[in-house]
Amino acid sequence: QVQVVDSGGDSVQAGGSLRLSCVISGFNTNVRRMGWFRQVPAKEREGVATIVGGSSVAYYADSVRGRFTISHDATKNILYLQMSGLTPEDTAMYYCATGFSGSSSSWMKRLNYAHWGQGTQVTVSS
Repeated sequence: QVQVVDSGGDSVQAGGSLRLSCVISGFNTNVRRMGWFRQVPAKEREGVATIVGGSSVAYYADSVRGRFTISHDATKNILYLQMSGLTPEDTAMYYCATGFSGSSSSWMKRLNYAHWGQGTQVTVSS
């Protein structure tokens, strides 16, 4: 049984940093694509960052590039999202996703991911 548990969300002030973690079990993430998404009420869930398990090649949404870093600890099967320079616009529920199928160019499409975490809330105040 696949389990995806994300955590690390918190309330921080603008300019602050957070690290989100996602523990994945029951699923071999080696050479499989994983990602972080975020969603605010009444808006579509949007892709934030993606990486292939065991690699360092990552893609980012334009809105977070240069501020966020995605990484994967293959030995522990944990996906991370290091966030810095946070702004109120980063306030959202953040979700970890794995079980991707499709081309790398479609990494932002939520329907291409089979397994999701429950979400962790990030709130940034000005």
